[in-house]
Amino acid sequence: MRSQLKKLLVLSLSLATFAAVNSSARAQQIFRIVGADGKVTFSDQAPSSQSNATVQAVTAENSAGQDSNTAINMLPYALKQVAIKYPVTFYTSNQCSACAAARAMLVGRGIPFTEKTISTTEDIQALERLSGDNSLPFATLGGQQLKGYAEVEWTQFLNAAGYPAVSQLPASYRQIPATPLVKITSVSVAPKSAASSPARRITPVTPATNNPSGIRF
Repeated sequence: MRSQLKKLLVLSLSLATFAAVNSSARAQQIFRIVGADGKVTFSDQAPSSQSNATVQAVTAENSAGQDSNTAINMLPYALKQVAIKYPVTFYTSNQCSACAAARAMLVGRGIPFTEKTISTTEDIQALERLSGDNSLPFATLGGQQLKGYAEVEWTQFLNAAGYPAVSQLPASYRQIPATPLVKITSVSVAPKSAASSPARRITPVTPATNNPSGIRF
């Protein structure tokens, strides 16, 4: 019993530490860079102004914006406070049985969460920058990362964060629809080099197949 309480205390302290930096981790700016040779790369650093590259700014989001705020405002007070302090963001893909199991647990327990889908190259690159890996399922609880799905581990962290063991969601609550992890927010082009060259078109983001190469379940 003491061992279990000690473990939960450690989890609680860990979550409290992550909560202090959570506000700065809601969104991550990533740049899609098309070089002069047509090669596409992704970076969290903007290229220098001297580089002759087309830059497309994208945002890897951890929240669902206005829809998320609306959903949170529908929650009972106690649950609302936990959801604000330790928001749950869930990253999934098609053909991922572990993702389905994790989702079923969250829904069954009445955990409000935001779901982000991984289906394009941009999504995969953003996931790797957020988690340091490309494995799914992946979730964040405040600033705490949960890699892979283990029901016991997820339950312990949810308990330590203060989420209720039994659903307290109102009957009118509706889960926020899943959205892609990456969305394009702005486009800018760096100055041309001295040698004039035709403008290179930015390749539009296109959905990948149901099981994009590079994702491990």
